[in-house]
Order: sequence, then structure tokens, then C-alpha cells
Amino acid sequence: MISGGDYHPLPHKSKSHIGQTNDFRPNQVRPLPTGPRKKSTGIQAWMLMNKKGEAQVVEAGKYAIMRRTGLLARDLRVLDPLLSYPSTIMGREKAIVINLEHIKAIITGLEVLLLNSRDPTVMPFIEELQNRIQRFHHATIAQKGDVDGLNFSKEFSKFEDQDESPKVEGKTDVKNQDGSKVLPFEFVALEACLETVCNCLESETITLEQEAYPTLDNLTSVLSTLNLERVRQIKSRLIEMSGRVQKVKDELEHLLDDDEDMAQMYLTEKMPTKISLETCRFSILSDDEGQNLENPHGNHTSSTQSYMNKNLDVKELEMLLEPYFVQIDGTLNKLSTVRSLILPYHLL
Repeated sequence: MISGGDYHPLPHKSKSHIGQTNDFRPNQVRPLPTGPRKKSTGIQAWMLMNKKGEAQVVEAGKYAIMRRTGLLARDLRVLDPLLSYPSTIMGREKAIVINLEHIKAIITGLEVLLLNSRDPTVMPFIEELQNRIQRFHHATIAQKGDVDGLNFSKEFSKFEDQDESPKVEGKTDVKNQDGSKVLPFEFVALEACLETVCNCLESETITLEQEAYPTLDNLTSVLSTLNLERVRQIKSRLIEMSGRVQKVKDELEHLLDDDEDMAQMYLTEKMPTKISLETCRFSILSDDEGQNLENPHGNHTSSTQSYMNKNLDVKELEMLLEPYFVQIDGTLNKLSTVRSLILPYHLL
């Protein structure tokens, strides 16, 4: 008996209602969401620059880039700005992947794809790259005619109703006006990347040198808290700078020591004599067809191996890389010299 208040008995429930509530009924099926499932395609802005030096920015997803360049997903991860990958110069069957400092690019035998083209620090590189490619185009068109540098947005339409595909005429030697050989398109773009990165690192090192020597002189003359703090800042920047330069040097050294890796980068040599129109089109609509990736430069999966077996003479690329290796090594030596002067203050 409950005292101190009115007693209200609980309402009677039949056995058929035990365990049931008003918002749940046995065998009730909840409707599934309708409509296509959204899929993350990682669409990004890419700048395409063709063999005429003409550039356009397109929105493209991962699978579209894979189809166009023949790269794998793991190759594209090297360029992911959200991931921390070391400096990379990576040759593949139909493309060269560049991840050096602020330059993240894919070079094929037909074009350059640049990921972070809207970055203000990349603008000078784009201008330099365009100038080099235009000079390359003028040198080749003078002797072979305008067959390589097709406009991606307009000029491909004239091939749509024809059986003939644009031919690639790039396997014979072309000479500059001074008689020197014109480098293949992929090496022209690669050299622009290397020159920009090496010059930027050298420029930053010179700036650091110009700040370090007066700071050390001031500390030698007057031992003060302010001068000690300035030396600490120089030391911190020196360590960070040395690491960046060392990564680029290691990548160049690794490449120069491996003839097969260098042979992979001869993209023009491996390119078939005809490139289909589909190679030149660029559409993000194909991104949902990632399971059926096409070979964008034709079916020649064994061309790299056969080329390397027949000809491992990579002297041309080796001569291109060597000056930049010497330059980056000299930059590292400058940093080492400054570091040796700061060494007595290692306890700071």
C-alpha cells in the first residue's frame, strides 16, 4: 500500500502488445534512400599546356587524369597537397611525375599538366615553361610543319568525322638555328622544372647567407640576448633549408645513378607513330568509368622494356641533369659553410 498520495494502478496490457511501442511495429521495413550514391572523385583544377605553349585550365577528377596520362592512383598520390611526399622525379610508361618544391606537374609526350597553377609562387614558372615550349614549337614547325601542337579546345573537331588521326612527328632529330639538337618535348618541360627549382633554392640560400654573416659578426662583437635570438632564427632556417636542398639533390643523384629510370623518361621515343583523337580529348565525364581505364597513348605496354633493352644510351638526359645536380650540390655546400660557422653556437 502506497501512502501519502492517490494510488493509480497501471493500465492493463494484453500479451499481444507486450514489448511493442507506438513507434515500432514488427516486420516494418524502413525505406532506403533513393537516387545515385554520391561519389568522391577528387575533382581539381589542372592547367594543360600543349606543344604550342597554349594553356587552359580544366576541372578534372582522378580517373580522368589516370586515363589521360596512363598513371596509377599511387602515382598521383605523390602530387597530393594534403600528403607529405619527398621530392620526386618519377618516370612511367607514358608520363613523368614531378614533385619538386612548389612545382607539381605531369609531363607527357604531348602536354604538361600542372596542378597548382593558381599559386602565385608558380606563376613565374608557368611563364618560363610557356616561353620554352613556344621556342620548341617554333624550332620544330620550321622543319616539320604544324602537326604536333594541336589546340585542345577547337582544332580536334575537324578529325571527328575522319579515319585519320593526327600523326606525331617527333622521332627525327630537329636542329636549332645554331645547329644544336632540339630536345624532345618532355625534356624541354623537365628542364624548365629543374631550372626553376634549383634557381629558387639557390636564391633563398644567397638571401640566408647575406643575413647570416652580419648576424654572426654582431654576435661576436656583442654578446646580447637580441643577437643570440637572431642566431637561433638563422640556425632554424638553415636546418630547414638544408633539408629541402638535400631532398632535391638526393633525387637527382638517384636518377643519375639509374640508367633504366632515365630510359623511362624518353617518352617521345616510346610514343606510337599515330595518336588517336581520344587521346587529345579531356572530359571529367569519364571519371565514373574508373574500372575501365583506357590506354591513352595506345596499346604498347612492352615498349618501355623493349626500348631499354635495345638502347640504354641515356647520355642526352644525363647531360641535361648533370648541370642541375652540380648547381644544387653547390647550393648545399654554401649552406654547409654557414652551418660550420654556427656550429660553435650549437648549444643555443
